[in-house]
Amino acid sequence: MDPHPTLLLIDVQRGFDDPAWGERNNLDAEAQIERLLGAWREHGAPIVHVRHESTSPEGVFKRGSEAFEFKGAAEPREDEPVVEKRVNSAFIGTDLERRFHEAGVRTLVIAGLTTDHCCSTTARMAGNLGFETWFVDDATATFARLAPDGTRIDAETMHRAALASLDGEFAEVMSADEAIARLKRG
Repeated sequence: MDPHPTLLLIDVQRGFDDPAWGERNNLDAEAQIERLLGAWREHGAPIVHVRHESTSPEGVFKRGSEAFEFKGAAEPREDEPVVEKRVNSAFIGTDLERRFHEAGVRTLVIAGLTTDHCCSTTARMAGNLGFETWFVDDATATFARLAPDGTRIDAETMHRAALASLDGEFAEVMSADEAIARLKRG
């Protein structure tokens, strides 16, 4: 029963490499994701890959497109489950909650793209569903956004605001180093 926390990698997809997204923070996120993935594999700890599928014909992440595919840093192995979602939360319209409860999972470690959208939404739901949730700040990243009044909010500010909103309420925010150290300590 939950000997190791489950690594939940969210939307580490090639579509986020498109320059149309604009300014992005934390260009090292994929390197940190790759480190997490390596550590979880080395320890035989559970890993679940989540991929977004656009439902709109104009959506970026259309099945069969290059954008839909995983980035090399987070390419799943054959024995690692892949869950496909169509909304921000990895729990909506998927069997994740049932799967985790049946496996006795108590702790989830969230990394991926983007900090303030799918990663945050999934972390909020995980916390509300009773999972201990670790949110890996240096293994997530986001893009600049426009506020409703047209004010541009830079990517780093978006990232930090999302982390501040999550920490202590829905998740414990930590670095990849801390998550890996906790995994090694058991």
